[in-house]
Amino acid sequence: MGLVARARVGRKNMLYIPKRIAEAAGIREGTFVRLRVKGNKVIMEVVPDPFELALRGPKFARTSFEELERESEEMQDELLGGQA
Repeated sequence: MGLVARARVGRKNMLYIPKRIAEAAGIREGTFVRLRVKGNKVIMEVVPDPFELALRGPKFARTSFEELERESEEMQDELLGGQA
């Protein structure tokens, strides 16, 4: 079942996540989460940060600076009709 902890809902329905749960899930200040209700359960999922994924996530393609520059120039030509 994984890590389990008990938490109490405070004023204005604020829920404080126990430190060991937050650390295990990778939650820190500023982390976005998705909440959904399923029956009588509230399910919380961490929403991946796109910048964090780009820097530290798995890589699935390789490109060189030259390829990136060529692609950029082609898109500029396409968008600006050769005015660039």
